[in-house]
Amino acid sequence: MPARSRILREIAAAGGWISFARYMQLALHEPGIGYYASGARKFGPGGDFVTAPELGSLFGRTLARELRQFERILEIGAGSGVLAEVLSRELDCEYLILETSAELAQRQKEKLGGRVRHVQNLPERFHGAVLANEVVDAMPVHMVHWTEGGIMERGVGADLTWVDRPASGELLAAAKRVEVPAPYVSEIGLAARAWMRTTVESLEQGAIFVIDYGFPRHEYYHPQRASGTLMCHYRHQAHADPFARPGEEDITAHVDFSALAEAAGAAGAEVLGYASHAQFLVNCGITEVLAEANVENALHYAPIAAQAQKLLSPAEMGELFKVLAIGRGVTAPLAGFSRGDRRASL
Repeated sequence: MPARSRILREIAAAGGWISFARYMQLALHEPGIGYYASGARKFGPGGDFVTAPELGSLFGRTLARELRQFERILEIGAGSGVLAEVLSRELDCEYLILETSAELAQRQKEKLGGRVRHVQNLPERFHGAVLANEVVDAMPVHMVHWTEGGIMERGVGADLTWVDRPASGELLAAAKRVEVPAPYVSEIGLAARAWMRTTVESLEQGAIFVIDYGFPRHEYYHPQRASGTLMCHYRHQAHADPFARPGEEDITAHVDFSALAEAAGAAGAEVLGYASHAQFLVNCGITEVLAEANVENALHYAPIAAQAQKLLSPAEMGELFKVLAIGRGVTAPLAGFSRGDRRASL
């Protein structure tokens, strides 16, 4: 397990302790050893988890109805490339991908050929739509332990166990703004907030769509969620031990959508909408896409309807997943938030 050895060496070099955010960065994204940098299959039935695009084309075809007003699309972290494959076919626009994993970028190029263009950095003065589908949940998070005696940062010790140290700096300031009953353990995503600020700064005109599982702050730090939201995914099984298979399984945390909205506002953008996954897709016309599929080939309607059930059902992706749109200079209303907009809850 090269990731475990690499992490243990770094912990030793750091004096026996690293932040969980650093551990997560190494376990997921470190070139050569990280989960997303390795050659193992991650997405779909043969991998560790299934994303909305992996279910079939219904999600992408519905999302395309929202994105048609934009002349350029920039997808952040395109995974296996299945969403880019559908959107680049449905939309008459320039399609860019920013992928931090060299291994995934190569797979995407083999799949998509010249239909998309890969970029190494966020474009300056970007006009268009930025799409982050199930990306933010994999950004490193800091673990915080609110105790009667003070706020602690929960990091990783020499034997890959939790070790608390007093929180400090930006993390302490962020933790003080959270009201929870002690003792309480949860995550603060400083990397996600920084990503949102940077992305907004590169956006001259257009919208950023974040599609992921998560909550507004008052639900994220609910008293009944006192152990946090950290989860691992391996062969379609979920568990809560991030030290079980470093580098070999996914590690995620739910998204604090309030924090993303605040970071966007601080960078000069506005919230254009916030809705459940189901409401957004219904507003975008998923029923019309289903009707088109039935006309195209009635024999294939049943599996497409099964996709819709997973995308819309409150017991599947419909309610846990949310869509947040951040914009600058967008005057036309976004169809995905025409009904059921929950931005007031942020």
